[in-house]
Amino acid sequence: MRIQSALRAGLVLSFGLLVSACTTTEDANNAARSRWLGQPVEAFFAAYGPPIDEYPLSSGKIYTWRGGDKTRYIPPTYSSPEPATTIVRTETRSDGSGQTVTQTRVIRSDPFWQPEMISPPRYQQLFCELQINANKAGVITAIRASNDTDGDGFSLSRCAEVLGVKK
Repeated sequence: MRIQSALRAGLVLSFGLLVSACTTTEDANNAARSRWLGQPVEAFFAAYGPPIDEYPLSSGKIYTWRGGDKTRYIPPTYSSPEPATTIVRTETRSDGSGQTVTQTRVIRSDPFWQPEMISPPRYQQLFCELQINANKAGVITAIRASNDTDGDGFSLSRCAEVLGVKK
């Protein structure tokens, strides 16, 4: 009983450490603000590529930037493990001398069992989209992730991966 409790506690701790090591959209927003607020918008575009859209304002411009585009293949998920079924087969036959022979066999698994597809294979688009506000002088006054997908690795944020955020 103590071993099971220790294993369970270890699993919970491992999961907690794994999740705490994941970067999030909020981490990406904080890193982008600390690095780019007050910097020339051209410096950002020089580092990460041009914007996909811009909207003029009387006080400057709002840019939409998108990067880190990647397509990830997610394989199908199947049911597992094989169901715990026990099949008992009893056969009765005559051995030719007038005696009846009964044979009982226990089969631990069903030879016709096939795993069931739970979710089909699919492709997922990964990307980071930022909204960048710049004043008339071209200085970044606000920056935030406006559309952020999961990351390619353990990250919960593609923007955190693209912007190089470390946790």
